[in-house]
Amino acid sequence: MTNFRTEHDSMGELKVPADALWGAQTQRAVENFPISGLAMPREFIRALGLIKACGASANLKLGHLKSAQAAAIRKAAQRVADGEFDAQFPIDVFQTGSGTSSNMNANEVIAHVATRDSKAKIHPNDHVNYGQSSNDVIPAAIQVSAALAAHEQLLPALKHLRKAIDRRARELKGIAKTGRTHLMDAMPVTFGQELSGWAAQVGSAIERIGDCMKRLRRLPQGGTAVGTGINADPKFARTVCAELSKATGLKFTPSDNFFEGMSSQDAAVELSGQLKTLACSLMKISNDLRWMNSGPLAGLGEIELPALQPGSSIMPGKVNPVVPEAMTMVCAQVIGNDAVITIGGQAGNFQLNVMLPVIAYNLLQSIVILANASRLLADKAIAGFKVNKARVDEALALNPILVTALNPVIGYEKGAAIAKQAYKQKRPILDVALEQSGLSKQQLQKLLDPVALTRGGIHET
Repeated sequence: MTNFRTEHDSMGELKVPADALWGAQTQRAVENFPISGLAMPREFIRALGLIKACGASANLKLGHLKSAQAAAIRKAAQRVADGEFDAQFPIDVFQTGSGTSSNMNANEVIAHVATRDSKAKIHPNDHVNYGQSSNDVIPAAIQVSAALAAHEQLLPALKHLRKAIDRRARELKGIAKTGRTHLMDAMPVTFGQELSGWAAQVGSAIERIGDCMKRLRRLPQGGTAVGTGINADPKFARTVCAELSKATGLKFTPSDNFFEGMSSQDAAVELSGQLKTLACSLMKISNDLRWMNSGPLAGLGEIELPALQPGSSIMPGKVNPVVPEAMTMVCAQVIGNDAVITIGGQAGNFQLNVMLPVIAYNLLQSIVILANASRLLADKAIAGFKVNKARVDEALALNPILVTALNPVIGYEKGAAIAKQAYKQKRPILDVALEQSGLSKQQLQKLLDPVALTRGGIHET
């Protein structure tokens, strides 16, 4: 390096870029882990800043920092939380499994800024990290960042999606269509009924995620090195959680057992499992939209999704269901992320989990991309699709499976014979049934009314 300064840590001196706000330990990590080029997520850096700011406030209240020190740390840490120094967090995701490098990155940046901008002399370990260890800070940062991202991004997006689906379900509640099981024609449903299933899936996801949030908000902060709380004030855990609650609007509490919170990542694994379940739901909804939109001539052609962009570089006029396709890729990524998080959750050895950075990265990516894609699905696919009613009605009239409604009157076997003939001759089921069932046209029209059949039950002649 030509433009550098010399920093030191317990291992000795090291050259650091002159304009870098970090110190020696961060620089060692930069040099030790040139692996992926992936840095820790913005949401995670925000949580680190919040923990350091609230830690300073707690230590001031408990008498372990002077007023000037705490004020300087709080101000610098809040600027980290706000994203002002994101470029100063260059360490690769694939680093030491405890995330010590990222914790020291935060300590060094905050100490540098606090010292530079105040009259106080701030040490990264002795002051910024007072009463803390990477071993409780990083697990706590995972939980704080995931809780905030779910609360501020994902849950509002899912509520927006459910509202969009509910609105379309109400609009389309009177339009019957051919139901499908095994991708084959089945008894009719209304579009409203079909969409109500989607809305219920999203609603269940909201409930599941909300349920696991209460465990996610129980923080191991205060356990320090191994869970015993060595070098931390006994009141630090409770005080820092109170400060975090005040700063974020979410209620954080100390973990009931620091050994659980530091040696495992069960709360993150649980949340990831709920995100995977959500991904399965959104994959189903997106694929339903793709099938219903297929064609427009040779597919089902039941709906027309909004045309957003040309679909082919060689076939003029082609338009594809790009938003549902994007969502299916998001869902695949989330399911893959869950596999990484599950493996990471198993990496707790004795008093510490040692796959924390990759758990943080994958969990936060899943939350963010699910939130963004859910809003797109709501606004650019579900809100604006049009029903091709003529195509829907034509397919419904030719659907021989409507004969199921005649079972209580003519029996299953006679109904099967009528259905087979209608299939073979490609005629409306009403016409064939009129010839074969012995029922009048008026009786058949009543029994085979598609909208009435969507209400279930036995339909009397």
